[in-house]
Amino acid sequence: MIQELKDNYKDVFEEGLINEINQVATFKEIPENFKIIEIGDYIKSMPLLLSGVIKIFREDTNGDELLLYFLENGDTCAMTLSCCIGQSRSEIRAVTETQVKLLMIPVQKMEEWMAKYTSWRAFVLNSYHTRLNEVMETVDSIAFLKMDERLLKYLKDKARVTHINSIHNTHQEIAYELHTSRVVVSRLLKKLENMGKIELNRNHIRLVEL
Repeated sequence: MIQELKDNYKDVFEEGLINEINQVATFKEIPENFKIIEIGDYIKSMPLLLSGVIKIFREDTNGDELLLYFLENGDTCAMTLSCCIGQSRSEIRAVTETQVKLLMIPVQKMEEWMAKYTSWRAFVLNSYHTRLNEVMETVDSIAFLKMDERLLKYLKDKARVTHINSIHNTHQEIAYELHTSRVVVSRLLKKLENMGKIELNRNHIRLVEL
């Protein structure tokens, strides 16, 4: 665990903090498509992602989901941080996009390190800033982009975080994450293929250009 921790965070945290994380964190290896955090949960620890990708969703009053952003290795979730520090219930759902390895940091250590380590405080504040920008980008895409543009952005974002230019989600799964219908997604995927942006195959969608 210590080597993976150093590989991801040696340029972010000082050595003393890395050693403390190694002592108190709980290591977890979680399979693909596993729900890590549910809406309404009390969160007792904060995840530090070592490898893999996690999807963060928000739910509306009808129970429909909207994908807010992806977390990659070296990331944490600002909304999780907020819930931990404020001891409030989670307002997001976190689901693994791929198999992930992560460290769970106890909430009491998060608060202690804010005062003790400059690098931890900077990491937390930067995480808030990054996640806020990503949420604003999601809001902007809903407000200002046409659905075909949102779909292409979604495919490119997924390819970027997984480092694979082939998307293996079904049309229904894509529709669910974009808060639209399968029929709309299928029609727009065909449109993007005709434009030369993607290739539709039996079991995957290949991006022609990233």
